[in-house]
Amino acid sequence: MRITVIGATRGIGRKVMEEALSRGHHVRAVARSADKIDIEDENLEKLPGDATDAEDMAKAVADAEAVILAIGVPRNAKALMPTTLFSDAARAIIPAMEAAGIKRFLTVTGFGAGDSYAKLSWPEKVTFKAILGRAYADKAVQEDLIKASSLDWTIARPGILTDNKGTGRYQVLVEPETWRQGVIARADVAHYLVGAAENGTEIHKTPAIQR
Repeated sequence: MRITVIGATRGIGRKVMEEALSRGHHVRAVARSADKIDIEDENLEKLPGDATDAEDMAKAVADAEAVILAIGVPRNAKALMPTTLFSDAARAIIPAMEAAGIKRFLTVTGFGAGDSYAKLSWPEKVTFKAILGRAYADKAVQEDLIKASSLDWTIARPGILTDNKGTGRYQVLVEPETWRQGVIARADVAHYLVGAAENGTEIHKTPAIQR
């Protein structure tokens, strides 16, 4: 399978790239510093590009069978600043995919984005707004843009992320009444995303992914 991974140099995106390669897929790894990825694999194509640039994204999605978007803000004080990164990326990627006739799109936002915010407890909401609120405000815009598209989208909402080793054992909570906050390894989020790309599961769904 030909999978484009946008945001492939760190975090969940890096894990998605590694997971897809381990399953024998052809991976186009897209990031501004993609040429610095320290993996050599005959199935890996490194494509430098900006997720918010329409021309870069047209090149990134060309001939892909699935596109997985896993960008994030840096783990520093910039995470507390207002951002339009997520919605700008959606505005670049969605038209590129629609123009190319590519349907399967998977992305990662997080538990607390969109209508899952209502499932947070009061203490969780206070912490969420203080630490993640500005980024997640834009993730909510991103989700709305994706939902309004013609793509076969899946929006994964993992809980609190860790760098623990993946186990392949986790819960995919699809129905809103089952949603809850939890903890999940980035490697397991990647395992879910690649599997959902392969199997076409949870199309037009926003599953919460928890251990």
